[in-house]
Amino acid sequence: MNSTLILRVAVAIILLTHSVFGIFDNGINNFGNLYLNQIGFAPFGVFLAWSIKLSHIVAAVLLLINKYINFAAIVTILVLIMGIILVHFKEGWFVVGGGRNGMEYNFLLICVLLAIMFPKGFFGGSEK
Repeated sequence: MNSTLILRVAVAIILLTHSVFGIFDNGINNFGNLYLNQIGFAPFGVFLAWSIKLSHIVAAVLLLINKYINFAAIVTILVLIMGIILVHFKEGWFVVGGGRNGMEYNFLLICVLLAIMFPKGFFGGSEK
């Protein structure tokens, strides 16, 4: 079994559920219009919101089929970093509990994606 299978499936499920529900409940359009356009991305907020969510769906599929993993991970990491910068940083660390809407979840996803990209570590060495 591939050493990253469980992580790839878990991240794919997260990316899919985070994206697909927004398609059906108008969440993507709302994020584009009511947030991105308001913070300076007008008139491209809705396009940007859809691009983000579609990139999540593509990344999830690539993670599931174990193809173009580094591409999928890098794009998703960039989106997550921008989410931290634009949305989550000002809310603090905690998603719930000690705060609300913080950056801890994005941080964890970034770390998991890096672990998927580098299953043998950053320098390819074996663990001791």
